[in-house]
Amino acid sequence: MSSTKSLPISTLVRQLRQDLNLSQEKFAAKLGVSFKTVNRWERGHTLPSPMALKRIEDLSYEMGDSGRVLLKQYCPEGELDV
Repeated sequence: MSSTKSLPISTLVRQLRQDLNLSQEKFAAKLGVSFKTVNRWERGHTLPSPMALKRIEDLSYEMGDSGRVLLKQYCPEGELDV
């Protein structure tokens, strides 16, 4: 069992978007979803679909070390899942 506490998906989405220096609208366009969808994720009202989670994971890896650190904070076991 890992001693690292996982962050909620809303925190991961918000932090990733901010680290990429994107507005919710631009982040949504990059993921192929609507602004409302990203807004709901960040407020914790809904969870990303498996396809969106895969794209979020890909974007995190594209960021390099900082993205990997963020993923590790969200999912210490190494698998991004809802």
